[in-house]
Amino acid sequence: MDISDFDFHLPEELIAQTPTEKRDASRLMVVNRITGKIEHMMFPHITEFLTDRPLLVFNNTRVLPAKLEGHRTDNGKPVEWLLARKVESGSWLVLTRGLSKLKPGQTFRFGNGLSAVFEGVEEAMAQVRFSSEELLKTTLNQIGRMPLPHYIKRSGGLGEKMDSLDRERYQTVFAEEAGAIAAPTAGLHFTPELMSLLKEKAELSFLTLHVGPGTFQPLRTNKVVEHQMKEEFYRIPSSTWNQIHQARAEGRPVFAVGTTSTRVLESVNFDTATEKDVEGWTNRFLYPGQIFRNVDRLLTNFHLPRSTLYLLVCAFAGKPLMDQAYREAITRKYRFFSYGDAMLIL
Repeated sequence: MDISDFDFHLPEELIAQTPTEKRDASRLMVVNRITGKIEHMMFPHITEFLTDRPLLVFNNTRVLPAKLEGHRTDNGKPVEWLLARKVESGSWLVLTRGLSKLKPGQTFRFGNGLSAVFEGVEEAMAQVRFSSEELLKTTLNQIGRMPLPHYIKRSGGLGEKMDSLDRERYQTVFAEEAGAIAAPTAGLHFTPELMSLLKEKAELSFLTLHVGPGTFQPLRTNKVVEHQMKEEFYRIPSSTWNQIHQARAEGRPVFAVGTTSTRVLESVNFDTATEKDVEGWTNRFLYPGQIFRNVDRLLTNFHLPRSTLYLLVCAFAGKPLMDQAYREAITRKYRFFSYGDAMLIL
């Protein structure tokens, strides 16, 4: 299976650059895996597909304003870091350019008197130690930028102008656990009012997967099966675990909100109940030919060609049906990617 089989042409004007005026003002494509039927509606109509009281599973990770600008202390050259993962208090793995040129002991300065020292390379990222974890948190909240994907352009002064909006809208209304560097975008469409309505028609549960480089890193090999995803941290509260276990026992559908929730759900087995929260690291890579054991329905956005996310939806719905759905989405000018429209796969 070659990655080129999962390529398609997407007109650039269909890449959503800004969120809709209201979260739930996005469009919803509904794809039925059994009948092959494709329907089109507005997102709030998602409640029409909850008649069998499914269990909805949301990812409640919270996106950090994890882009930090500073400079090297030896030559004053500017740097931009994306804080990818906390190792321990004060120690982080960061994505940065010029990694091969860095030497242990090099220092950097940022706003608020925050400084950091480069310690080495780990997992193709820079491992750095900040002068203070508390000062880092304060600095990120004050001057850190939201880590928007590369395809969302914020040129010139538009970045600063849009930052407050991005801080609100590139975050789900149910985000609680800080630690992600990308939003679980299927959740961006939900409003507090819609969440309340869902509670009347379905059972709701929450888990955490801190979205990191593993989710969005491109495939660097032609053969799909050779790709290795980076690990990402997850936590499943015991209450959520037992809700899933009970739903499976009762034969009720498990409805994953997003590909990140899906990857957690397909990383573990829910055969028995538990009294403790379950946490760990997953590099689960779902591609055509893989069997889904715990997810019956999937809400997701429209994804990049040749991406692990597009491979996942092709695995869930079948590649021919996804190819058809994406062609129709392009013809009907659906909005793509993080700030784009949604797809419900039944």
